[in-house]
Amino acid sequence: MSKSKDNSFRGSKRGRHAQANHDVGDFNCSLKELRSLMELRGPEGIARIQECYGDVEGLCTRLRTSPIHGLGGHADDIARRKEEFGQNVIPPKKPKTFLQLVWEALQDVTLIILEVAAIISLGLSFYRPPDAERENCGKAAGGVEDEGEADAGWIEGAAILLSVVCVVLVTAFNDWSKEKQFRGLQSRIEQEQKFTVVRGGQVVQVHVAEIVVGDVAQVKYGDLLPADGVLIQGNDLKIDESSLTGESDHVKKTLDNDPMLLSGTHVMEGSGKILITAVGVNSQTGIIFTLLGAGEDEDDDEEEKSQDGAGVEMQALNSDDEGEEKKKAHPKKEKSVLQGKLTKLAVQIGKAGLFMSGLTVIILITLFMVDTFWIQGLPWIADCTPIYIQFCVKFFIIGVTVLVVAVPEGLPLAVTISLAYSVKKMMKDNNLVRHLDACETMGNATAICSDKTGTLTMNRMTVVQAYLGDRHYRVVPESDLIPGKVLDLLITGIGVNCAYTSKIMSPEKEGGLPRQVGNKTECALLGFVLELRRDYMTIRNEIPEEKLFKVYTFNSVRKSMSTVLKNADGSYRMFSKGASEILLKKCCKIMTASGEAKVFKPRDRDYVVKNVIEPMASEGLRTICLAYRDFPPVDGEPDWENETDILTGLTCLCVVGIEDPVRPEVPDAIKRCQRAGITVRMVTGDNIDTARAIASKCGIVHPGDDFLCIDGKEFNRRIRNQLGEIEQERIDKIWPKLRVLARSSPTDKHTLVKGIMDSTVLEPRQVVAVTGDGTNDGPALKKADVGFAMGIAGTDVAKEASDIILTDDNFSSIVKAVMWGRNVYDSISKFLQFQLTVNVVAVIVAFTGACITQDSPLKAVQMLWVNLIMDTFASLALATEPPTESLLLRKPYGRNKPLISRTMMKNILGHAVYQLTVIFTLLFTGEQIFDIDSGRYAPLHAPPSEHYTIVFNTFVMMQLFNEINARKIHGERNVFDGIFKNMIFCSIVFGTFVIQIVIVQFGGKPFSCVGLSIDQWLWCVFLGFGCLLWGQVVTTVPTSRLKFLKSAGHGTQQEEIPEDELEEMEDLDEIDHGEMEMRRGQVLWCRGLGRIQTQVCLINSKLHLSLQSSLMNAFQDTLSPYEGLETPESRNSIHNFMTTPEFRIEDSEPQIPLIDDTEGEDDAPTKRNANNNAVDRIIPLYKESPKTGGIHQSAALPPRPGSPLHSLETSL
Repeated sequence: MSKSKDNSFRGSKRGRHAQANHDVGDFNCSLKELRSLMELRGPEGIARIQECYGDVEGLCTRLRTSPIHGLGGHADDIARRKEEFGQNVIPPKKPKTFLQLVWEALQDVTLIILEVAAIISLGLSFYRPPDAERENCGKAAGGVEDEGEADAGWIEGAAILLSVVCVVLVTAFNDWSKEKQFRGLQSRIEQEQKFTVVRGGQVVQVHVAEIVVGDVAQVKYGDLLPADGVLIQGNDLKIDESSLTGESDHVKKTLDNDPMLLSGTHVMEGSGKILITAVGVNSQTGIIFTLLGAGEDEDDDEEEKSQDGAGVEMQALNSDDEGEEKKKAHPKKEKSVLQGKLTKLAVQIGKAGLFMSGLTVIILITLFMVDTFWIQGLPWIADCTPIYIQFCVKFFIIGVTVLVVAVPEGLPLAVTISLAYSVKKMMKDNNLVRHLDACETMGNATAICSDKTGTLTMNRMTVVQAYLGDRHYRVVPESDLIPGKVLDLLITGIGVNCAYTSKIMSPEKEGGLPRQVGNKTECALLGFVLELRRDYMTIRNEIPEEKLFKVYTFNSVRKSMSTVLKNADGSYRMFSKGASEILLKKCCKIMTASGEAKVFKPRDRDYVVKNVIEPMASEGLRTICLAYRDFPPVDGEPDWENETDILTGLTCLCVVGIEDPVRPEVPDAIKRCQRAGITVRMVTGDNIDTARAIASKCGIVHPGDDFLCIDGKEFNRRIRNQLGEIEQERIDKIWPKLRVLARSSPTDKHTLVKGIMDSTVLEPRQVVAVTGDGTNDGPALKKADVGFAMGIAGTDVAKEASDIILTDDNFSSIVKAVMWGRNVYDSISKFLQFQLTVNVVAVIVAFTGACITQDSPLKAVQMLWVNLIMDTFASLALATEPPTESLLLRKPYGRNKPLISRTMMKNILGHAVYQLTVIFTLLFTGEQIFDIDSGRYAPLHAPPSEHYTIVFNTFVMMQLFNEINARKIHGERNVFDGIFKNMIFCSIVFGTFVIQIVIVQFGGKPFSCVGLSIDQWLWCVFLGFGCLLWGQVVTTVPTSRLKFLKSAGHGTQQEEIPEDELEEMEDLDEIDHGEMEMRRGQVLWCRGLGRIQTQVCLINSKLHLSLQSSLMNAFQDTLSPYEGLETPESRNSIHNFMTTPEFRIEDSEPQIPLIDDTEGEDDAPTKRNANNNAVDRIIPLYKESPKTGGIHQSAALPPRPGSPLHSLETSL
């Protein structure tokens, strides 16, 4: 890396001159020139810069900016730059217009068939047979002498067309609002994206859209570059350009080999300053995006990608750079579990509907032909042909209507509404959902792999203990207790060896805590400086970032950060900070109380580890070591690229213990997760003692449990075979018991997630959610079923890879996501239960009615209205039920759980029986009951009858009351529970009722209705209300007794699951409140009998014995189906999968351990025992102590109850 002194600009004449001339004339640089410059790479780019501008400083001068102070930040200057070089915005693709959406909705096949049929019906209704008497065409055709009635024949066709228009408009409106919502969400994501630039000498954060050409931007690890630029100064900067070039290797950026940085690329390491040279559509990404946009207008494919909406530059980055990645990545997201099940179910129902409608048409036509030409014995008259065609069209319309009612086109709508509603509400719960299906997948989650820092803890770090000058201070010492020399080195070291973007700001409110900006671990160290009553800013002003000679930035392999300063005499001094047990191994001296350095032997190091680091870690503190090294001029210039030589022979200044308190709401959230059947695992970069202490504070591990806490090194040793390859069987032995994975690298995290997802040890397959904030968490976030990125601490890269962004970085928000996810699932099931009842009844009524009376009792227009109620309105009403805490009291559904459980199937069939009985009674005996004319066998174009109006009205009333029943799907008794919390539901049911009154009383011919009297209405409503009473009867019947019931809508093919297992699965998972009641009844009955028994016992003990044995046998038989209900499901027990823990010592020198950089940039501490560099332990926390010999090292700290040390650990 070139020495940064060459890169620095200490307010050179040209720089100052440039700033002074901010407002002079125009820029000496054209847009075209800059665009062509950014198309060059590496040496070509350097050559062009030298040839045209001299150097980067020359380019700054041309663009009227200063490499040190940036732009002046005047509004008119910014505006002029936007005008000259463009804005940093890529215009979004135009949303579809409402008319386009209407056109798309019209493409629905069933609707097209209906339209065609309606138009034919319309055309034929105007036709009059010329001379032939209508009677000659058969009985059915005659009978209507009234001219007015005959003229009204067109009404039915017109009404069908009108209903079609209604359905289309509703569908289009839903799509439109969904897209609008999606764009709103996207723009919200984009508004939150800010970037750090230097303006007027101040470091400020501006919205990405506000960045202009000439800005000097600061880039750091984890950033997604928002525009193209040229490097001004960099420290160890490495960029991932795979999104543009497809090359996965990281590209090192320096002034003398490749200073070109491109938008849409990710900073994987280091930091630096760049001069922005191209923004928006002129940046490299923008150019690609524009090209894509040009060829994309008629290509729907891309639409998905660019649906992202109102786009800041990021939109381009999201859409096309990652286009390639996404194409590969989306298959991993398969179809979401729910979509898969629904598609399958919809296809099955559709096939059944098609079959029934075809059958209806064939039977109707056959009956008509038989009746007219055979029974009545009429000849075929040419003039009657149009009338016959009219009959056929009428039959055809009835058939299509049956199909329309049978096909649940409301399903996709219900899913969309439910998801969109949930997403909107989840925003309030701090979950920003980026992919709709993630919300529903979360409901099935069985495992959550969470970070520690910031997610489980508050990410507000403070130094609370220190080991300085041979003394362990339990609280931060006063500055006069520290030797002057040590104090000066400490202050300088912390000041320059923390990123200059990390700083402590004054509190926002009076008396509040100071704000920590930047890396939280560095903020803790800067806070330590302030507590020592010194100011780190004076150091930073003396040594600005440009004067730093060389910086080795933090990364997950080094686990430390070092900064080199060049002194006036030509010598160098390097300050380092990092994970304590790693840096201590590199120290050969340590500062004493007198301020002198003394030799630091391995024996001394063991003492520090055992008496300082371990006690700190066991209290949940993160330990950081601070050290320095001098390079005297006599040794000559060191080889700065050889890191191993540079980072040895350090002198330890101090070890600090940093506290990051557990968030107060986390232990409760974790308890709720565990109750909901979700296993929480902590995957952290911190050392194993700190991790275990925090895990027990959170409730992830409990003393006495049989679980595993291991670190990354031990994890890798256990999952790899002799060849170093990962084996799934080995992972399967570990993950069921694993609760804490410490000192883990991002690769370990990815391996663990993949291992759990691919495992077949537990049925059903695990659904894994992962949280991450570091750039290197990207692969794990993408791999997991649901990836959560941190909104505050997360890097752009992590957010890109995630499905949901936690805007408050809080674990308890994940629990809310689980609740919403489960609610989506239940909402869909409620809707299905309602919809299928209507389907079954409507199809059977239409079919049977048609076969017996040659006409469907429910007319086409009426069916379309019912379809509208049950599809659109019901999906709105049932899909917007708010979630309740009870959702967290059951286990996750899993991938193979059928959508329609046997309890639901019982409800569907039970209600269908009631409704069919009522409808058929009315249909065949209604005229006698109500003393009205029969509506059966009405001729063509006959006026509507009261009889059929009552049938239709009763049918709709039953659906309305059944909608209330459908609110509960697990057999609960109280269907009104919480109904007033859902105003949408109440208003829809009420609204539908009002519209129904209007239709019946004033619908007339188009709806085939006649006004009804009050008592007829009351009867209709009463029969509808019967649904609620019948619901209680259905609930009482225990599901397990109805062996013939089958569930439907499985995730996998039914055949793949053996029959007996399926039965078992269903009985286990089924929640049936009716059954539980019965069980309670049986228990009471047993008790009663038990009492009788004891009395009998007093009379005759022999009799007692025989009675007892027979009673017990009898009861064992009756209770056997319920035995499994109370006990936790046996398959959740993990004991079957683990061998007993082994204790191993590895003497080999470990590789540089990797650490997750979620704990990332923070130089996470570690603990190593004694001389063995890593004695990684498996901690079985048994209730009784296994005999492990006398090697209990933690004896130094008396174990106290409740502490992680209280449970037995075996250390060496």
